Amino acid sequence: MIIIYTTNHCPYCDVAKQYFRDKNLDYEAKDIEFDESAFDELLEKLDGNFRGVPVFDINGQIIEGFDRSKIEKAL
Repeated sequence: MIIIYTTNHCPYCDVAKQYFRDKNLDYEAKDIEFDESAFDELLEKLDGNFRGVPVFDINGQIIEGFDRSKIEKAL
């Protein structure tokens, strides 16, 4: 399962979502700006150490930022 934590004004989030669409991979986008429970969920996964979006949860592996090499390894 792939979850992308995003905000609606994050250009890197848009690039990340397009990246997964181009690879025909299903993902769930959670906008932490408008969904408080998604933000709380993200904070829990990051042990409260939030720095910015996008953040990816790929089968339980957390990746901060759009790092293609880390994402490829996690997939």
